[in-house]
Amino acid sequence: MSQCGMSEWKKTDSPTMRWRPPPLPLVFLLFSFLSLFIGAASGFKICAYNVPNFNPTKASNYRVRHTLTKILSRCDISLLQGVKDSDGKAIQRLLASLNRNSDRYEHYKYQSVSSKSLGNSPKDMEQYVFIYRNETVNVMGQHQYQKQQSFVREPFAVHFKSNKTAIKSFILVPLHSEPQQAVQEIDRLYDVFEEVSQKWNNTNVMFLGDFHAGCAYVNRANRKNIRLFSNTTFHWLIRDKVDTTVPDLTTCAYDRIVVHGEGFLKAISPYSAQVFNFGREFKLPKKRVLELSNHLPVEVQLKSSAPLSQATPLLILLSVCAIVQSFLSAL
Repeated sequence: MSQCGMSEWKKTDSPTMRWRPPPLPLVFLLFSFLSLFIGAASGFKICAYNVPNFNPTKASNYRVRHTLTKILSRCDISLLQGVKDSDGKAIQRLLASLNRNSDRYEHYKYQSVSSKSLGNSPKDMEQYVFIYRNETVNVMGQHQYQKQQSFVREPFAVHFKSNKTAIKSFILVPLHSEPQQAVQEIDRLYDVFEEVSQKWNNTNVMFLGDFHAGCAYVNRANRKNIRLFSNTTFHWLIRDKVDTTVPDLTTCAYDRIVVHGEGFLKAISPYSAQVFNFGREFKLPKKRVLELSNHLPVEVQLKSSAPLSQATPLLILLSVCAIVQSFLSAL
């Protein structure tokens, strides 16, 4: 008796044994099980990317827009920083590229939610823009932090909800820090945490973006002055030795992802927080990569909703047993 509970097959007297394909119902059953497995394993991806001076002119560059579309189509939620698009035309063009019917990209519909232009001077003015999949996540609320003296570009918090994730409801808080003020601005994210967690009665908060949290701007000695480091309820998922920059002359962990609380940390897929080197993945020369940014995207994956992920191992076992049994019975 085999481990799958099948009777041992007997040798045939026929001089040749012809293999017959498994019955169609078993094929469909296997396909369904494996589809569920793939869906559960893919998880829910959150990405952040600093794309300096993303404006209508940059969005009209087909190569830039095509590459950016390939990057964003991998993610359920993407944070874009460095956006200079007060009339919304650049983001509209990007969304049109993401939403077109094409076999190149995942078949999702995308929307965006954006802050106003933020900064102390015309050259500083930028927007935070979240681009997200309609099918996997909903926006429950948004909140613009108002204490302008604390940041050059004040964080724009968005409350998301997803039935696909184990944690269901969470808050994303972006920061593109001013490099010379990085230590002070990262520390003040703790004040933002207190405000948004009270506003939505939710402590599942993730900070993400280009913090300039490395090299000359933030060093080990500075950490005692940053509450997101000294308070152990915050977990830094992108490590200090990671390089989030493109140029060969820099090796700096500027771009970060930080989550609050053990509950949120346990909802993260282990080892999924990483830099996405799209130049290597898409086989692009460095010149093409630098057309977008001198930074690389960072990303993290949330675990799938519990019922499906728990059922997946049983589905895999059943599907394997079914296909093996069909092969043996066809001999």
